Parts: sequence; structure tokens; C-alpha cells
Amino acid sequence: MSVERLAINQITVKAWSFEETVRGLARHGIGWIGAWVGPVEEYGLERAAALLRDHGVRVSSMCRAGFFTGKNPDGGGLDHDANRRAVDLTAAIGGDVLYMVSGGVHDDLSLPRSRAAVVEGIAELVPYAAAAGVRLAVEPLHPMMCAERSVTVTLDQSLDIVERFDPAHVGLAVDTYNVWWDPGLDAALARAGDRIIGYQVCDWLVPQPHPTFGRGLPGDGAIDIPAITRAVDAAGFTGPIEVEIFNEKVWARDPDDVLAAVVAGFPHHVLP
Repeated sequence: MSVERLAINQITVKAWSFEETVRGLARHGIGWIGAWVGPVEEYGLERAAALLRDHGVRVSSMCRAGFFTGKNPDGGGLDHDANRRAVDLTAAIGGDVLYMVSGGVHDDLSLPRSRAAVVEGIAELVPYAAAAGVRLAVEPLHPMMCAERSVTVTLDQSLDIVERFDPAHVGLAVDTYNVWWDPGLDAALARAGDRIIGYQVCDWLVPQPHPTFGRGLPGDGAIDIPAITRAVDAAGFTGPIEVEIFNEKVWARDPDDVLAAVVAGFPHHVLP
């Protein structure tokens, strides 16, 4: 089946609750969800786990934890308790991949010290996550987000961090929006190999309407997503491919229409 690897990150259908999202995915024949901490916590762990089981939907990832530099544009700083709670939520609903966002540049404006803080933060969280059976996925973000959200902006930078840890516990997340521009992308993906534990896709709209909320549905922009998928697969990744869209115009559409469009386009605009 052409959509058997298709996952939908819940933010793509933001208008729906967690329950509506799970039911909607099942209705469209989509077997994977990228969950978010807030909606899962609001719905309740036991109820969420039961809902997923009842509808045959599995968890491709949990978003998100990290912000190890202490800089989080959504408010708050480094919160070890929140990171451990995210691990607990991931495990409770049957997930095993938790996405990590590094955090923006530290107040002292030192990128080297900010990146060192990311390594220290991951090292602190690894034993707790490993005990829960949850792998931490380090996700580089686009360079335009370096100041606010992530001091790791390339796959190679992220791999320099990831390779310090046991591959059973820490891996790499690849997001087409964040990495498509990198002239060293193919070499970095080959270097990553089986360290890749998460793969998210969306398109780069032209003109780009917003640095964070400007993602397009696959096929609507400038990224050769099938070529990246081919390279990710060649590196050894065989897991779900998660469509993650931050875009006010997409969010304003009927979520059922969005899912139908993703399902129809997935074989042509995502798969190699």
C-alpha cells in the first residue's frame, strides 16, 4: 500500500483535538501519528493509549522536549522535569522516539557554549529516557531559527552531538524544511546511516511567507522531497514518514480535506 509509511504530525491538523485527530487518521487509512505533549497530556495518558489501540494508530514520534540552552521562544527556560515528563508521555502511549529541539543561543551570545549546553542536557536526560525505552531524536532546525529555537542547524552539527551517545538511545531527526538547502546534505545523510530515527517532510513555499509558519504541503514548493526520501532510505531508515505542517492557511482548511490531499499526494510528492 502506497501510504503504509505515512504519518501525520498532529500540528498539521491543528484545529482537531487529539481524539479527533486519531479518529480522522483512522478514517483516512493513516496508521501513524506524530503526537504533541500538550494534547496528549490534556486528553489523559490512559485514554490516549486506549484510543490509539482501538483505532490501530501507532506513534511515530512525540514532539517535543529539549531547549537545553535555556532559550525557548514559547516561554520558559530549561526544564528538566518537563523533559522527563515528555519521556513518560511518549512511553505511556507506546512511542519510542522523542524529538529534541536544542534551544536558541544563550544570553551570553556564545554559540560554542550554547552547543556545549545541548550536549550536557542530552547527557542528563539519556539515562532516564533509556530506562523508559525512549530514544532521543536530535533535530537540527533551519539556520534562520538559530537565535530563537536551535543552535544546531545542520545534520553534521547534530551528528557531532549524536555520535557522542549510544545509538540505542540517541539518534537523528531529519526534516526536509530544515535541511533541504544544505550543500552537504547527501554526504551527511550517508554519514548518519542508521542513526536516523525520525523523518519529517513538508515543502518550502515560494515566496516563503513566514520562517516558522510557512510550511507547505508536499508538492507545493521548491523541495525535491522524493530525492531526500531516497537518500534517507539509502542510509537505512525504514520507519514512518511524517508530514508536519505549520501554516495558518493549512490550519484554516477542513482537516479532512488536508488529510485527503496528503494521502493523494504522498506517493508522488514524498516517496522516491
